[in-house]
Amino acid sequence: METIATEPAMHGESPASEGPSFAGREVRPLPGVANNLLELIGNTPMTRLPKLNRGLRPTLLAKLEMFNPGNNVKDRIGIRMIRDAEARGLLKRGGTIVEPTSGNTGTGLAIAAAILGYKTVFVMPDKVSGEKIALLRAFGAEVITTPTAVPRESPESYYSVAARVTSEIPGAFQPNQYFNQANPQTHYDTTGPEIWEQTGGQVDVFVAGVGTGGTITGIGRYLKERNPNVMIVGADPEGSIYTGDKARPYKVEGIGEDFMPGTFQYDIVDRWVQVGDRDSLLTARRITREEGILVGGSTGTAMWAALQVAKDLDESKTIVVLFPDTGRGYLSKVFNDDWMRENGFLDRLATPARVRDLLHYHNRELPALVTVPVTARVREAIELLHQYSISQLPVSRDGELTTVHSIVGSIQERSLLERVFRNPEAVDQTVETVMEQPFPLVDVGEEVERVVPALLAGNPAVLAEEAGRPVGLITRADLLEFVARGKTTR
Repeated sequence: METIATEPAMHGESPASEGPSFAGREVRPLPGVANNLLELIGNTPMTRLPKLNRGLRPTLLAKLEMFNPGNNVKDRIGIRMIRDAEARGLLKRGGTIVEPTSGNTGTGLAIAAAILGYKTVFVMPDKVSGEKIALLRAFGAEVITTPTAVPRESPESYYSVAARVTSEIPGAFQPNQYFNQANPQTHYDTTGPEIWEQTGGQVDVFVAGVGTGGTITGIGRYLKERNPNVMIVGADPEGSIYTGDKARPYKVEGIGEDFMPGTFQYDIVDRWVQVGDRDSLLTARRITREEGILVGGSTGTAMWAALQVAKDLDESKTIVVLFPDTGRGYLSKVFNDDWMRENGFLDRLATPARVRDLLHYHNRELPALVTVPVTARVREAIELLHQYSISQLPVSRDGELTTVHSIVGSIQERSLLERVFRNPEAVDQTVETVMEQPFPLVDVGEEVERVVPALLAGNPAVLAEEAGRPVGLITRADLLEFVARGKTTR
């Protein structure tokens, strides 16, 4: 039996020799089981982006850093900066970690601190989402918010406040991700090699948003050592000094700067792409809705930049885009239509149509919902199809329509024809003997675009519900007519 220490072992390194054990007990090593959460940092997956790749010649790949334990790329540097400080005697057991952060580095530090027994204080600009603040507090951190629109040297800036708090707390240590060389070194040692290995060395372009610069510097340095021809692309929000003469406020969180960090090697970037807030945030929504990957605004920035670069390249090239975090911390902003409209990122006069709008629009007169009871004869169902010139019917339980649970099946013209043609006597059987599964449900408050996947998946119709009650049927023909008449926005 051996004693297993609860130390992290990131990609390419061995656990540190000192640290807490499992209460001094000897434990049996288990294959495939981590000793603690920190050992799960790194080795994140990569995926193709088939929807976003349409119409573009190069191959687009996404490095998914939300698969780290804290759901972001900064998990990698959190534990590394702590271990480096311990090794240099700058952080003692039971001490306090203070850091200015827009959220992600704070999460990485908070997770490591919780496991290793450190207190944490994070200073954040007031533009960050409430979800990020709540998340850090969930780990037991103290969070201080400061004004966003102040210069770095202002005593109110989050850099200045973090420095003051560090000096006021005995034994406090500030990792300072903006000047801590463990930041880029972590990505040189881990993220860069992962990308090279996952692509088999077939990476021609690497794209990332630039904040502290540590991620793009470490990865870029590693990739260029393997292949000097790899193009490193920096995606920068409008308002950042990396691509602008003067810093000004912008909405995207976690990237861009108003000063030059010591962790950034400027000449590592071969091409810059400046991206506005609107393109960043709408691209983030597009990634989520087309590829099913929930991401934040900074991912949208990097992806939009990659799409611009891809226009100039041929099918022999492979572009890797770093997706730094999940979109769960941006639900109240990027994925909130009201917030997006209030900030001018969605047109107030062209808001997406809802299912209720589609139900209220018909080019012909029909009852709100035509159904057939499960006990009716098949010939009665056929008569209803003919009477209303429709191709499908929901089947109800004895005519009751009080809840969606009243709908127990469906009649569909195509399959019904096949059954009756092969067995004419079926017209005198009950509907229950020939009915199929109920139609998929969609709430009247959903956007019309949410109906499309269900109809494309082979369903001839979807059943609309409101407050748990069936209120209408939407067919492919209904949707086609709605779109043809330009009703998809209102």
